[in-house]
Amino acid sequence: MDDSLPYFRRRASWRIVRAAALAAFLPFGIGVALAQRAPATPAIDAANPLVGTAPLDQQKLIGNAPPPGEPLYSGLTSPGASLPQSLTEAAPVNVNVDLTYPTGVPASYAYASPTMIGFTGGGSTYGGRAAPMIMPVVGGWTVPPHYSQSYYDKATEKASPGYYAVDLATFNTKVELTATQSASLMRFTFPASQRSNVIINLRRPGGNVEVVGDRKIRGVATRKGSERDSDGPWFVAEFSRPFTSFGTFHANVDKPWFGLGDKDVEAGRRTVAGNYAGAYLTFATRAGEQVLVKVAHGYSAEQAEQRLRSEVPDFNFERVHKQARDTWAQLLGCVEVSGGTPKQRMLFYSTLYHSFASPRLMARKGEQVTGAEGHASVADYDHYAPVPFWDTGRNQIALLMLLEPQVVQDIMRSELDMARERGYMNTSFHGDHAVLMYDGAMQRGIPFDYAAAYAYLRKNATDPKGPRGHLAEYIQYGWISDIVPPGNPSPPYADGNAGVAKTLEYAWDDYALSDMARRLGKTDDAQMFRRRAANYRNVFDASVGFMRGRTADGKWISPFDPGEPYYNFMMKEASGWSTLWLVPHDVQGLVGLLGGRAAFNAKLDAFFSTPYTAKGICRDCTGMLGQYVQGNQPDQQAAYLYAWSGQPWKTQALVRRILDELYGSDASGYAYPGMDDQGSTSSWYVLSAMGFYPVDPSSPDYILGSPIFDQVRLHLGSGKVFDIVARNNSPRNIYIQSATLNGKPWTRPWISHADVANGGKLEFTMGPEPNKAWGADPRQAPPSMSLGRLQ
Repeated sequence: MDDSLPYFRRRASWRIVRAAALAAFLPFGIGVALAQRAPATPAIDAANPLVGTAPLDQQKLIGNAPPPGEPLYSGLTSPGASLPQSLTEAAPVNVNVDLTYPTGVPASYAYASPTMIGFTGGGSTYGGRAAPMIMPVVGGWTVPPHYSQSYYDKATEKASPGYYAVDLATFNTKVELTATQSASLMRFTFPASQRSNVIINLRRPGGNVEVVGDRKIRGVATRKGSERDSDGPWFVAEFSRPFTSFGTFHANVDKPWFGLGDKDVEAGRRTVAGNYAGAYLTFATRAGEQVLVKVAHGYSAEQAEQRLRSEVPDFNFERVHKQARDTWAQLLGCVEVSGGTPKQRMLFYSTLYHSFASPRLMARKGEQVTGAEGHASVADYDHYAPVPFWDTGRNQIALLMLLEPQVVQDIMRSELDMARERGYMNTSFHGDHAVLMYDGAMQRGIPFDYAAAYAYLRKNATDPKGPRGHLAEYIQYGWISDIVPPGNPSPPYADGNAGVAKTLEYAWDDYALSDMARRLGKTDDAQMFRRRAANYRNVFDASVGFMRGRTADGKWISPFDPGEPYYNFMMKEASGWSTLWLVPHDVQGLVGLLGGRAAFNAKLDAFFSTPYTAKGICRDCTGMLGQYVQGNQPDQQAAYLYAWSGQPWKTQALVRRILDELYGSDASGYAYPGMDDQGSTSSWYVLSAMGFYPVDPSSPDYILGSPIFDQVRLHLGSGKVFDIVARNNSPRNIYIQSATLNGKPWTRPWISHADVANGGKLEFTMGPEPNKAWGADPRQAPPSMSLGRLQ
């Protein structure tokens, strides 16, 4: 294989047939468009990276967000050009996060924004802060932070896996972007002008920039505190033709005002340092003449240069684009779907595309890799950046275990090596969910040195000096308290320890640790962690029927309103309603706490039907069905919990409704609820559309829903093929009447990884009315920590 080719993974060949119809959840009164036969469009052409860049636009679906003066959250995805788990991304930027921080992450792009301020080629985990910023400008230009913006024509905006294009109407210039694994290639098609400029700058923190010869710019970005770019602070940008003139600039951001004298611009100067340090490069162009620039990053200028030489040795845009397209075609082709509408197919492959957004590949085997302490070495496997476990550990990692088990192996090796370097396993947000990945992979038979990983996972869970916040209190009392803020405001939106949520998530982690310990023969540890896994019961207040915060003396916090989105006080980005269901490892135990199957079902029914009337605002809590919030992680498993309580037909209806109403239901067709969180919300769609979901990814079990496609063919990473067939599927026929697995009757509302791993066929017969007997037997409920099967 040509060394310049991007990172490939072997994939079985695939064929495309047609995509499935979404159905109505009749008890909730959903309207669904009639199914349409979809042409045999290849998966690569069905995927649209613009999906996820727009917010929902129906008031009933967005709760009371956003707060005044802030934009409504979209998926906050990027439509830029990248490769799977890419180290870099060539991305459009139409949000100026140098001057404002409008959403929970510094996202670079919002679909509704009418002007483009530049394009980036890597340099940050989230594109809104990536550096350098690169912008083609015809005529006059200004020094940032007042970027020379351009209106752009939405009709010309095109995004596909590995490619982005847009016409900048203000400058009559076309921009095209593509990428390799660690380099970006941009093509600017200019009008006739003696002042066709390319402006490059290092954003607000600045750094050092140097003009080298008449075709190259290099520089190093300033980093503050612990901020660390996964692809390195150095950049090298090379142009396809010499620039006719140049200069450098920087801005003085310390002045309380901006205007004349707040910036330093000098023609012909080759070096500059400071805030917004950058260079301007001027070309004389004929109409339609193109200027290309390739950009790479590294932990040194030499590493950036080496990446450019190896991955983009020339300026052949079509070749690089084809390589990116071929890479994505192979990966997206590992899932074939037939049946359904064109929109469903577009949403499916777009969410599958976004499901490969993280973790980022930092160095391929044989490349130089730099550790957290700055030590460089040669990678002996593919190294990945830290996993956002609180987000993607719930579903996306489980999807990767099905499709890319070798990648998961390398992810686990990367996390273990980082643990060896820092002394603890990485955590994410306020949970400790790395154990969900390791235990889940262990139970799915992915080979690994689990004993080595367990040592660090155990240290996380037992050392109060480690990354688990408030661990000493959790160990001593079995729960984490919250301090009531002065004045006891109701609701207190932001302050606190998120004591309830931490208790629940630590208990979940402890159950996975107990399972790992048992499998590794560590009996005492297994028993200790299993006892701790029941700590979720310590924050359940039977008098109100909800998980509820406690003060240090053990008293229940009052007042308490389960409908309010307590952002850090007791809960985490969730209400009491949403947090109630955060017991994935012991759903049967939760059934018991709530009074048995009938009471549990009544509570779930109320959850999905009680109107959302909160006074407090949770910014990323959008995508509402009653109290349910699809746009944030804490309750995304809730629709599947009816499998434990004998009413899986309600799961089937709810899943169809969520897929239909909460993805792409806006005017643009690109909306997501809340944030995608690096592939989490996308993975929910992918898994649910196929007909199953891992409520507890640390277990090998998948809870069955209602597949929206007539057939799904999964080309597993093991080389096996697993088919999911839904016979008599239609917008009305959303309920499972019966099922077979490999030709034998199947009456359980769940399957295990062992049922999938060797390939086979899961076949459903669908109908317009629920078969309330199918999957209802208490003896066939999915496994849980609690041994008893409640009637």
